[in-house]
Amino acid sequence: MLAPGLCEAQGDQGARPVDSIAVVGARRLDPADVVQTSGFATGRPFSYRDVQRAVRALYATGEYDDVQVHERMLDGRRVLVLTVRERPLLVRWTLRGAQRLPESKLKTKSQLVEGRPFDAAGLVRSVAYMDSVYRAEGYYLARVRPQRVYDADSTHVRVTFEIEEGRRVAIAQVAVEGNTQFSTDQLVANMKSQPEGFWWFASGEFDDENLRGDVLERLPKFYGDHGYVDFQVLHDTLLVNEATGKAKLVMRVSEGEVRRVGSFEIAGNRRFSTEELEGYYPFAKDRVNRLLGRTTTKPDVIFNQDKWEAAIRAVQTLYFNNGFIYMSLRPDIVRRTDPTGKPIVDLRWVLTEGQPAIVNRIEIVGNALTRERVIRDAITLLPGDVFRQDAMIRSYQNISNLGFFEQPLPFPETQAANDQGDINIIFKVVEKHTGQINFGASLGQGTGIGGFVGLEEPNLFGQGKKGRLQVQLGQNLNQVDLSYTDPAIRESRISGTLGLHDTRVVYVISNLGTLRTRGGTFQLGFPIPRDRYSRMTLSYALDNQTFTGTSTDTAFAFVYGCNNCIRSTLGASLARDTRVDLPFPTAGTFHQIGIAQSGGPLGGTGDFQRVEVQGHWYATLARIGDERGAMKVAMGLSARSGLVFGYAPFFNQLFTMGGTQFGIPLRGYDEFSITPRGYDPLAAGGIANPRAFGKAYLATTAEVGVRLSAMLYLSTFFDAGNVWAEAGDFNPARLMRGAGVGLSMVSPVGPLGLALAYGFDRRDVAGLPNPGWKVHFTIGQLFVQQ
Repeated sequence: MLAPGLCEAQGDQGARPVDSIAVVGARRLDPADVVQTSGFATGRPFSYRDVQRAVRALYATGEYDDVQVHERMLDGRRVLVLTVRERPLLVRWTLRGAQRLPESKLKTKSQLVEGRPFDAAGLVRSVAYMDSVYRAEGYYLARVRPQRVYDADSTHVRVTFEIEEGRRVAIAQVAVEGNTQFSTDQLVANMKSQPEGFWWFASGEFDDENLRGDVLERLPKFYGDHGYVDFQVLHDTLLVNEATGKAKLVMRVSEGEVRRVGSFEIAGNRRFSTEELEGYYPFAKDRVNRLLGRTTTKPDVIFNQDKWEAAIRAVQTLYFNNGFIYMSLRPDIVRRTDPTGKPIVDLRWVLTEGQPAIVNRIEIVGNALTRERVIRDAITLLPGDVFRQDAMIRSYQNISNLGFFEQPLPFPETQAANDQGDINIIFKVVEKHTGQINFGASLGQGTGIGGFVGLEEPNLFGQGKKGRLQVQLGQNLNQVDLSYTDPAIRESRISGTLGLHDTRVVYVISNLGTLRTRGGTFQLGFPIPRDRYSRMTLSYALDNQTFTGTSTDTAFAFVYGCNNCIRSTLGASLARDTRVDLPFPTAGTFHQIGIAQSGGPLGGTGDFQRVEVQGHWYATLARIGDERGAMKVAMGLSARSGLVFGYAPFFNQLFTMGGTQFGIPLRGYDEFSITPRGYDPLAAGGIANPRAFGKAYLATTAEVGVRLSAMLYLSTFFDAGNVWAEAGDFNPARLMRGAGVGLSMVSPVGPLGLALAYGFDRRDVAGLPNPGWKVHFTIGQLFVQQ
């Protein structure tokens, strides 16, 4: 600032040198530094331009809030007075009261620098930026108030940002303007920015990211799925009542006109013919014409954005699964008006195929214990193959199913191998501890109190071989079970299993009696040529069985009593398994058919044939969190059936249903309660009818479950099934039904299952309907259809 008359007094004409320079207001800074920065010097004349330059130079240092220049006459001497108001030095700034948002997010918005002169304008900007962060997160009532504390001489200052966060603004109402084709309720139902409601989960809390997704993605997709491809949100406003914290979200939209599909063409395709690709076009006239290669669009077909995008993904997957990973597809939507004035979209796929990628090298990283051969056996791709995306994903799932590595398994990486576009695939694994030594006490439904000790290693010597020793001693169950499995005998694809067992079971439930079995089994598994997921298994089992009934159930003992009976069984089975995420499958299928001959020409007691078939189907309905994360919602369907022909003196080779412990599971019912003669209410009282065992059965289950992790699974299920006395009585139209919820987990003591089920077809002793609930608990079994 220049004092009045200074410019005239120091004009270029007649200006005299200054005799002295005085500095007023400098307390933190040395006055000599002030003079030096100004550029003034005694004995040298100056003009108003010099004064302007001096003021600008002093302000540029950032050390001053105010600078004034005055000229004084003192005892006949010309004195130039520089009056400055210094900025205090910022010692420190802090935040106080930030709880709902991380301090690190707020600190990045501060414009203040510790150890530098305090900038009042920077303080105002800091408050505005922090306030904007809170508003973006929906905290429109948040207040940021800076508090300044000066030292005694005002040369230093400390700043504290006092934050009153308040509650997040709740959307009380959503108003949409400009919508004529769909109601506001329909639009709100497709948004994440929902108004508050009665239930606790309908809080209505405003979130800027949710609103951005509504404006840019969800609402345009909803309209696009109904043919309104020109839809857009013109503006959105949040009107906040600061007294109540409630807000009204107002959106103005432009719907445009519904567009119908016009012509369609494909350009740039060489690997697949136009007719093949047209099979993916979603707006063809009908399936017959599509199969005949005619892709005439139906008249007045409304464009559907979701179907269009799904078709694009299907074509991309087709190319990726055939090695064209560098393919690009540009979907063109050309808007026009037909001669009648109707809005039309002409569609086109423009493809740039590139060259197919060849697998140059497959690397495995992280397997410190597991032999590389074990992992490579699970990989369906080979170096030199044309890269296939589906094969890489299946390999990833196969490695995950081994159970030897930490979950979730990192998704394989791909790297360019050379200039020709070939790639290297890298599978990364992290070894986990697989062996288990378990011991302790147990209490089970039907097994009573007991103790157990177990040793299990599913990856012996790092070669994928499995060894298991289980010893259980208790009042109702004594068991020694020893088994060894080699999945690749002499590094071939032939597997083998050898097992020995000695078991004594006292059937407390229904008080059947005591069954003692001692023997062993031997199995050989053979791959099916050109099919990695199917195997044929041949087995032979030989055991000695003694069954002693009880005095309270003499009828059962009379029918099935046996002393040192020999069961000699030769069996064969064929299975195909494409399941993923075991032991709680979320996708894939499992099919198996088995047939066995016992006794007869093989020697031993009895002469019968046993046939069993089963199928399980799984599909992932939703993923929670990361796409490859552990939490998945899955649907499962399963069906099992068995038939026995001939003379079978062993009750454990026949079929009984009900409960979860000893027979075919049917939740909601007691053990042995489902009989060929219908539901037996006396089974709940501890009496099993010898006629409860049949030679045919059918069991089905439908379930929807949440795979919380590789160790925990929650489900809701519907069971149906029945047993019949003879194979010829098989009648799938007469089934008993049960439904409920279940929990399965893999624990240190082995698999555990807990279920609460409702039996719909239970009856009392008078034959009257008596449905009810039943709790089931098992050790060594999972309540999941595998």
